[in-house]
Amino acid sequence: MSHNLLNRIDQRTRLAGHNRLALLLFRLGGRQLFGVNVFKVQEVLRRPPLFQLPGLPAQFAGVADVRGRSVPVLDLGQAIGHPEHDPAAVSDGTHYLVVTEFNRSVQGFLVSDVERIVNIAVEDIHPPPDLGSQSSYLTAVTRFQDALIQVIDVESVLADITQARMDATLDPAMALPAGSPPLQVLVVDDSRVARQQIRSVLDQLGVGVTLLSDGRQALDHLLQVHAGGENPAQRYAMVISDIEMPAMDGYTLTTEIRRHPGLAGLYVLLHTSLSGVFNNAMVERVGANAFVAKYSPHELAEHVLARLQQVARAA
Repeated sequence: MSHNLLNRIDQRTRLAGHNRLALLLFRLGGRQLFGVNVFKVQEVLRRPPLFQLPGLPAQFAGVADVRGRSVPVLDLGQAIGHPEHDPAAVSDGTHYLVVTEFNRSVQGFLVSDVERIVNIAVEDIHPPPDLGSQSSYLTAVTRFQDALIQVIDVESVLADITQARMDATLDPAMALPAGSPPLQVLVVDDSRVARQQIRSVLDQLGVGVTLLSDGRQALDHLLQVHAGGENPAQRYAMVISDIEMPAMDGYTLTTEIRRHPGLAGLYVLLHTSLSGVFNNAMVERVGANAFVAKYSPHELAEHVLARLQQVARAA
């Protein structure tokens, strides 16, 4: 992979909000192409020396020293059970290390080869087929030059391996005022891990929840509510949406909500594993009400509770 190609990662990320997704394409052995959102990628380099730490799960090849920072390195082919994965190739140094940052942490993924960066219209990115646990690591599928691309839900892969908790116990003081009216929240996220995490927070707050997996589903649902004669802003106290999703990203969903007079009153909280000044600028541009980086259950709960209390007081 050329140095110039890597230098274009930052430029590619500017596609967000134009309903296009930039993917870094790679292989895990064999011909199958996989992809990961470029937003999550910090850099790509030849596999560096790895050292071992006690207690690492078996799927981790070790820890790498990347620019003075210790980065845990996951053997991605082994982690997802890729049938063409070659463990011998992992140990001989021929692999590449994709260094990523999301959910407020940095981690590396070993891949056999890195192909290129492509940008794809989000409407051409589809939910994965329902094949049970065999497809649980996928967040989407698409095609590029007639080749099938499997987009990996790296958040779910890491959560499964590290047995990350899907829930967190909130302070009992974080509760709605007694006598508050029943409240509903619409949650839009393509990651099953994220949906479970958010639902756990909302359940503890005593809030009803509707779960959808992409922005297109959410927009269609809200338009149906409106067409049925109900004000979506009265049904839902807020919308919590991921940003990077198939079919329609969270930036575009928010823009479409603000454009439609029947939906414009909805409160939108963007909740994503991606963070930084660029995302905050985009949040302001598309008209979202707030932005919270994944994943801090207490920070999310504080934002949700503040909004719900506001709605309860106005009822």
